[in-house]
This record gives sequence, C-alpha cells and structure tokens, in this order.
Amino acid sequence: MQSYDVVIIGAGAAGMMCAVEAAKRGRSVLILDHAAMPGEKIRISGGGRCNFTNIHASPKNFLSDNPHFCISALSRYTQRDFIALVERHRIAYHEKTLGQLFCDGSARQIIDMLISEMQDRGVELALSTRVEDVRKTEEGFVLTLSTGTVTCQSVVVACGGKSIPKMGATGFGYELAERFGLAVVETRPALVPLTFDANTLERLAPLAGNAVDAEVACGKTRFSEAMLFTHRGVSGPSILQISSYWREGDEIRIAMLPGVDVAEIIRIAKRGNGRQAVQTVLANHLPKRLAQSIAERTGIDGNLADLSDAQIKTVAAAVNDWRIKPAGSEGYRTAEVTLGGVDTNGLEQKTMQAKSVPGLFFIGEAVDVTGWLGGYNFQWAWSSGWVAGQAA
Repeated sequence: MQSYDVVIIGAGAAGMMCAVEAAKRGRSVLILDHAAMPGEKIRISGGGRCNFTNIHASPKNFLSDNPHFCISALSRYTQRDFIALVERHRIAYHEKTLGQLFCDGSARQIIDMLISEMQDRGVELALSTRVEDVRKTEEGFVLTLSTGTVTCQSVVVACGGKSIPKMGATGFGYELAERFGLAVVETRPALVPLTFDANTLERLAPLAGNAVDAEVACGKTRFSEAMLFTHRGVSGPSILQISSYWREGDEIRIAMLPGVDVAEIIRIAKRGNGRQAVQTVLANHLPKRLAQSIAERTGIDGNLADLSDAQIKTVAAAVNDWRIKPAGSEGYRTAEVTLGGVDTNGLEQKTMQAKSVPGLFFIGEAVDVTGWLGGYNFQWAWSSGWVAGQAA
C-alpha cells in the first residue's frame, strides 16, 4: 500500500496549483483524475487560448453566500503572482477586453507549465484513476482507488463542479463533503445561456445569429457586453454574466442601444423625413432583422409622420427597456461553472481546510465561490489551490 503526505483529487487548475505548492514544502504528493488528460477545462477555455486570469480580479467579482470568504486567498496569491509565473515560463499573452488575459498561443501552454512545475518537484500524476472510497483514520485517510489503495495525511478535493458533464464533470466533490458532514450550498448552472419559451422562440427565430452590444440587468445587477440571439434564447458575455444572478421566474431587462436616446433619434428622423418607416431608422443603429422584429413586437409600423409621441416612446422602450422572463437556462451541459458548492462556513478561510475534519481540504469550483466571466474563476482556482498547498 503506497503512502503519501497529500493526495489531491482532481487534476484541474486548482488541483495542479495545490500539488505544486505542497510539493515545494517537501510534501510527497499524488494528484489523480478520472480523466485521461489533466487540465481539460483549461484546454477548452477561452476558445482554446485560456483566459487564465483578469488584471482587475478582486473579491467584488465573486458570488458566495459568504462574500468575505474569498478575500484571504485572493489577497495572498494574486493575479500578479500568477502572471509572474506565466512570464517565468515565457508564455506570451495579451489583454483582450475588460482586463481579460489570454495566451497568444494555445491553452496547452498553461497545462504544460503546471505539469512541468509538478514534475520538477516530484509530484506523481495518476490519470484514468477513479476514487471509489475515502475513509478517515487516526493517522489520516485511506483512499480506495480503481487502481488500488493509498494512504495519506491530507486529502484535497479539487474535482470541480457539475458543469460540462460531457467532459466528465460530476458532483463527486459535493457527495464527499456531505459524507464528512459538511453542508453544501444549493448548486445551479452559472455563466450559462438563457432560454425562452416556445412562443417567444418562434417569434424571435429569425434573429438567431444576430449580436448587439447590450446592457443586461437583473434586479440591481447589470452587465454591459455583447449579447447573441440563439436558436434557444440568448447568449453572449452579458447574458452569461447575468445568468449567475438570475433565478427562475425573474425578469431580465435588456438595453440594445445603451446610453442612446432612441426616442430622440426617431423624433429627429421624423422631422427630417416623415415618410420613413420606424424599422428603417432603427436599422441604422441595429441589425436589420432586429429592427424589423422590434417594429413587429410593438405593432407600430407605417410612416414616422403618423407616429404619436407615445408610440415613439413605446418603440424606444422596446429597444432599451426590453423586459422578458427567460424560461430557463441551457443547464450544466453548456454552463462554464457551477454556482454554489461546499459551504464556506465549514472551511477555514486561510487554509481551505474543513473545520470539523482535520486534513480534509476543498478548493476551486467545488467551493461556494463563483467568479464572473473573464478569467476570475481561474484566478480563484490558482488562489485557493495555492492557499491549500501551504497547509495540506
């Protein structure tokens, strides 16, 4: 029976970062994953270029039942620390928008960097290996694996959430937490496209593929980025962002020309050429099909000269105060992350260790800390993995 100081379940971003840091302290480390390759979510992220962090990352960019929990980890291992690691490995990168950093080349460079760091410090990597059981003992833990049995002093759970099950995502981390008596905050898909009911989809079907820069709001939260009409509903960065705040039954508000006085534009056009149709004016600022759809949705057509001011305001509201209740989301199938997870009240803020189970740690997406779109969730993976690596 092989024995290690630390066994890490999950060879993703958080798990590999933790493995490197624990091994730096001279700990013997085994990191394992049921997948055939490490870092699969890293590989597909950012369109294959990996949006590995955000230069603006701070606690305000994260959702949690305890919004203060992430402060310690994010301040002890910052985006600047990870950028320095990337630069040491001479990985070229660029800032895209809103502080998002991407590799100039392939996301594989980030995976190779982490593997190299692990190899240099003697970390053992076991792939295509399932965890069948984890038991606490007086000395530590016994793990029954598909390949045999190992013992260790510390177990780090870094197996992520439920998002993108076709890549092997499961709720195993939550099951393990509950087995050891830790609470789990209700989980749901986050950073996910929203869907519409059949009637709405039929009406909006011609818009699939059209994109606009929009401001999307739910309650008091709002995001301004691109929005894309799809065959199922709406997607794009602004929708993915608001999806983390949206709940079934909630209404979202969409401004498709944010900051533009649409009513005044129509009034000016009316004075200049009253024979124009309202969709003709809108098409100067929006995709033609979208302009036509707005005219149809409001039921206002005919010449501008015939429109009352109330009708002009109705059209303007349809553009910049479109209110709609999504029917649902596309679910874990396309969700970039899982909202919720292991309740942070059961974890030590400075170490990520379970308060009631010495030697058991939870990091990354498995924990009830969820970032915005744009590299924030990777930064949480690096920060929480680093923190656990100092203590496991």
